[in-house]
Amino acid sequence: MAEARPDLRHVENWVFDLDNTLYAAECRLFAQIDARMTNYIRERLDLPHDEARRLQKAYYVEYGTTMSGLMKKHDVCPDDFLDYVHDIDVSVIRENKPLAAALSALPGRKFIFTNGSVAHAENVAGALGVLSCFDEIFDIKAAGYAPKPRPEPYDKFLASHGVDPGTAIMFEDIVQNLEAPHALGMTTVLVHSDAAWLDDEPHEKRPARPGDSGAHVHYVTDDIAAFLSGAALTAAPE
Repeated sequence: MAEARPDLRHVENWVFDLDNTLYAAECRLFAQIDARMTNYIRERLDLPHDEARRLQKAYYVEYGTTMSGLMKKHDVCPDDFLDYVHDIDVSVIRENKPLAAALSALPGRKFIFTNGSVAHAENVAGALGVLSCFDEIFDIKAAGYAPKPRPEPYDKFLASHGVDPGTAIMFEDIVQNLEAPHALGMTTVLVHSDAAWLDDEPHEKRPARPGDSGAHVHYVTDDIAAFLSGAALTAAPE
């Protein structure tokens, strides 16, 4: 579990996953995306719903994301897919003023690093009231459509933004997505949830549960704002 007062005085670059990390998984926003993935496959490949659902999960397991499988097997345009699946109702997200305050107080640069699109990140972060807290959004397009947890997008993120991994921390809700940043020398934080998410099948964004961890996880929290507010930080420059 997270230490009472995490020592983050070395951190100059703050990297946050988006879905089920910056907002609470309990709002089930990603359930909307998951359902639209199934509908996209059903409509694009002219399949019954159950077969489209089966294929969606099979591609997730084999290729890391549904989109990667569709690109590989069906030559799907990734931007078309992303525009479709991110056409969702973000009103389920509530503004998070404590998170905005905690993010604003952090010294250094702040990034969103997502397997989604910039437009989706802006939509979600805007609903949370934290969009203005971030310096950059590194999305799946910037990663060359190579998704986390593959190592390539992490390397590309660090290189494209001149980030020294020894001065960076990453917040993620999927435990395997922290393996690569840990190996690169980043500090890692697993964001867990009690949300019950489709336990009977593989899920692209099943939130980490209490007890999930690993040698590559430095800290665990269920409240990013409280975690940051309670951490030891380097004073921001005047």
